[in-house]
Amino acid sequence: MSQRFGEIRQIAFVVRDINQAMQYWGETLGIGPFFIKRNITFEPFIYRGRVSPSPSVSIALANSGNLQIELIEQHDDVPSIFQEFSSSEGQGLQHVSAWVTREELREKRTELLAQGLLIAQECTIPASGVNLIYFSTENKQGGLIYEISDLAEPEHKARIASIQNAAEVWNGEGVWREVVQ
Repeated sequence: MSQRFGEIRQIAFVVRDINQAMQYWGETLGIGPFFIKRNITFEPFIYRGRVSPSPSVSIALANSGNLQIELIEQHDDVPSIFQEFSSSEGQGLQHVSAWVTREELREKRTELLAQGLLIAQECTIPASGVNLIYFSTENKQGGLIYEISDLAEPEHKARIASIQNAAEVWNGEGVWREVVQ
């Protein structure tokens, strides 16, 4: 567990083609099913300290045991940490995430900024109300972006549990499921 950020609950990969990525993870690695929400935008969206237009992304989530796997495909060239990574690295592991409460999120934000860390991106997913802060730790030895989100709030527990439960009973059929709400 990171004493600074908290326990890593999720690893996230930026991908060029989310359908191909889900197929690979499901068929080759045996991880699934993925729950995919397409064409998400954030509100507000703050990139490198400036309120900015939101990118459009698709996000797919699955579990491997207690660890959540996130796949992210950005559909446009709007500046974001996902677009930065895609331009420089192509695709691959882009960030890890710790889940905290809203109060802990505010406290961690203040504490980490006071320690000299910089926020690369900060946003909210309007449909779910999830708040995300991405700290710029990628330029250090072996570093990457570290996300803190308020997924430890009670209203998110059922959704998180349903993804994990689906993984536990998954028989390998139906690699992904569309989330329309």
